[in-house]
Amino acid sequence: MTSAPGKTKERGTPDRAPGGTHGQDRAQDGQRLRWTSRLLAWLRRHIAWIIIGAIVAVLGILTVAQNSANTDKAPMSARNPAPDGAMAAAEVLRQHGVTVTESTSFASTASFLAGKPGATVLLYDRNGYLDSAQLHMLLKSAGRVVVVSPGPRTLTGLGSGIRHAGVVPSGTATLDAGCRQADPLVAGRVSGKNGFLYKGADAMCYSPGTGDGGMYAASADGRLVVLGSAAMISNDLLQEEGNAALAFRTLGPAPDLVWYLPGLGDVPTAGRPATLNELAPPWVGFLGLWLMVVALLAVLWRGRRLGPLVFEPLPVVVKAAETAEGRARLYQDSRAVGRAADNLRAGALTRLARHFRLGPEVGAAAVIDAVARKVDRPAQELRMLLDHQPGTESELVRWAQSIEKLEQEATAQ
Repeated sequence: MTSAPGKTKERGTPDRAPGGTHGQDRAQDGQRLRWTSRLLAWLRRHIAWIIIGAIVAVLGILTVAQNSANTDKAPMSARNPAPDGAMAAAEVLRQHGVTVTESTSFASTASFLAGKPGATVLLYDRNGYLDSAQLHMLLKSAGRVVVVSPGPRTLTGLGSGIRHAGVVPSGTATLDAGCRQADPLVAGRVSGKNGFLYKGADAMCYSPGTGDGGMYAASADGRLVVLGSAAMISNDLLQEEGNAALAFRTLGPAPDLVWYLPGLGDVPTAGRPATLNELAPPWVGFLGLWLMVVALLAVLWRGRRLGPLVFEPLPVVVKAAETAEGRARLYQDSRAVGRAADNLRAGALTRLARHFRLGPEVGAAAVIDAVARKVDRPAQELRMLLDHQPGTESELVRWAQSIEKLEQEATAQ
């Protein structure tokens, strides 16, 4: 192929300007290599923080995942699978057609009862948060209220005449129904562990035989039932004896059950002083979180940074004098006068026994007798000197000097 005069061009050979694409490719490759080396150097310098951050992130994800599960740790909670929870009883009731609604506030419980006036309410108010007005509202709105292990405040607020009668005697493993109430008769014997007794009710069952009330108390119409044992409904003891039968017959007669565990938010506000959270402005929470973040960043910024590890050949030779001096300083810092005196006494007796060749198992009396014969002094005097207990550091120094002088006299040739 012929081109312009004085110029020839081969087929398939592109035109390239000096410093063209090949030079650009080399520059880009060099730039990528520099960025890669910088990234590797940065990773080497910060590898420890990267590993720590990854561990914290993994632990945070696991914690969030665990907390987001449909469980909690509150005693008698319908979502608590622990031994003191009641998840087993709630799940069995659900499987038998009872709609179990969990509630932790009085407002939500009242709202539910407004639409389901015949529902059963399980109330476990172990701290006595509810007052008499709230309790009367529950009795008026619910078809049945089952109060588990109520305290004196709750019993007084109910106004039913039921009151405490003590506890189930220790060593009483089970209790018989001992009454004509339908539910206890069918359930039969139940566990009496950690149970409370009540009296003053129209019907009382599960009495330990002392005539001081029973662990099951109910009103004449059956709309109020007091159970004196939360452990009987717990996951731990639900399967024992007739616990499950009594729990299901007491809680499951209605198609709807409100599992109500009151909280601090249910405490009536009338006459109660404002809490610190109520007095604080709304921006305090955000400011506190921000200050925590700033403090953490300040610790990371100004915290002490450890230098590189220094390799030292082992074993390290430490002079005996340095060890003795270090131990003496520890005794001095802790004011351990008695401990130091015991060590000085033991060391002196050991050296004297070795000098007189009395053997390693010889007693202090034999050593003192040998020293007394050598220095020609009464053994009782030496025994009083060695058995002396210094009370102060200055007295310890003088006593140690006396012991040293005695040792020098005894070992002199």
